Amino acid sequence: MDEKTIKRIVKELKKGKISEQEFIESLKNAFIFSDGVLNLDMHRALRHGFPEVIMGEGKEIEDLKKAISHMEKVYPDVLVTRVEPVTGKKLKKIFKNFQYSERGRCFYKHTSKKVLGKGKLLIISAGASDEQVVEEAYITAKVMGNDVEKITDVGVAGLHRLFSFYEKIKSARVLIVVAGMEGALPSVVGGLVDKPVIGVPTSRGYGAGRGGFAALLGMLNSCSPNVVVVNIDNGFGAAYTASLINRL
Repeated sequence: MDEKTIKRIVKELKKGKISEQEFIESLKNAFIFSDGVLNLDMHRALRHGFPEVIMGEGKEIEDLKKAISHMEKVYPDVLVTRVEPVTGKKLKKIFKNFQYSERGRCFYKHTSKKVLGKGKLLIISAGASDEQVVEEAYITAKVMGNDVEKITDVGVAGLHRLFSFYEKIKSARVLIVVAGMEGALPSVVGGLVDKPVIGVPTSRGYGAGRGGFAALLGMLNSCSPNVVVVNIDNGFGAAYTASLINRL
């Protein structure tokens, strides 16, 4: 439930279209949807500024159907993350007005065209191997109402590629920088701008990289003081936080 919906229900009560008891039931039902397995937080948009995002990983198709159906009744924008291709294809047959990104593993509906962010949100990646995480971040940022762009494959092995986008980088209000291997790129970008830089370590790399752990430690130890870090491969978390910053 969002503020607009609450105002509509209050107006209906004032005009006598619904009873006091119906008004109470509307509010009660709006806060939590529970079916014994799911407890959807329908109140989250009021507290966080965006509805609950459904994590698809590990959920049965029937549970996803229920969750998506209920969210779709209330909100114009619905996002499900970590949806594998087999599940995504099944869901697409049921929810034909949704889109599925196999690369980003996101199943979503984005109908609200209102831009809520105050400036440009820019996602930069070190390598094309990081694209899965980049796409998850991009879709999340888009659905959350940002003007968002991507600059891909500009890692430190060929740093001159990054500088050809310098003006675009400077003009962004919030930056998400995605990198695997040693995770150096967020520090470089952080040294070029006076804006928040959210580093996303990825699990791309070889043996001693430990599935992104080396990149995570590298970013956590950045000497660029404007760099903060989310968990390994967490494009969603980076974009969600960047979106909140972009609304301030």
